[in-house]
Amino acid sequence: MQTVDVLAIGPHRDDAELTCGGTLIRAAMLGRRTAIIDLTAGELGTRGSAEIRGEEASRAAAVLGLSARENLGLPDGGVVNSAETRAMLAVAIRRFAPAIVIAPSTTGRHPDHAVSAALVRDACFVAGLEKIRPGVPKHRPRKIIHALAYREDPVKPTFVVDITDAFEKKLEAIQCYASQFDGAIQAGEVYPNGESLYEIIRHQAAHYGSLIRTKYGEPFFTTETMRVDDVASLEVSTF
Repeated sequence: MQTVDVLAIGPHRDDAELTCGGTLIRAAMLGRRTAIIDLTAGELGTRGSAEIRGEEASRAAAVLGLSARENLGLPDGGVVNSAETRAMLAVAIRRFAPAIVIAPSTTGRHPDHAVSAALVRDACFVAGLEKIRPGVPKHRPRKIIHALAYREDPVKPTFVVDITDAFEKKLEAIQCYASQFDGAIQAGEVYPNGESLYEIIRHQAAHYGSLIRTKYGEPFFTTETMRVDDVASLEVSTF
């Protein structure tokens, strides 16, 4: 298993594309190795099937430029944060040995989303405990960031990634999930406004981009305060 720099973990196939696909593409453009772990196969999805969604996920992985993608096989609609699931995910995290893990938002409409955020955070900690599944060398990621795209919660993003150069490819990756999104006007945390889902995604990316004075962006939250060494180098004009 090839180690990676950035590992995105989402409850369902397509969640990473929707929330941090542009960031993964940008990372790959910068020479970083990236990967995705999908926690479930999405077998409860109203549209399509788990098999079709698996094929779509493989095509999307190629568009994103991932080094690897794997599925943990947890039950769709039944993700739990237990000792067993933490150990399962911890082993996968150890194999990839990422510096950065992208986790879901801590809030969400789908019951799998918030619990997955807690599961990812706890599994990252457990991955550093030597006595948990000792057959795989321990590894604890340096930083966990939570993807906030489509969430208009009271919490402000800690930072926004400029995905202007990556947005069209992000949209191409999302469009790989034709069984889920063609003709759709909402999905997961993407609330409907009557337009096609693809147009809503563009509008939302433009909204987040405007926060950092760029065309398109993806927002993230960290529980720890971010560090600045040189205030004179701060970006994003006040006026």
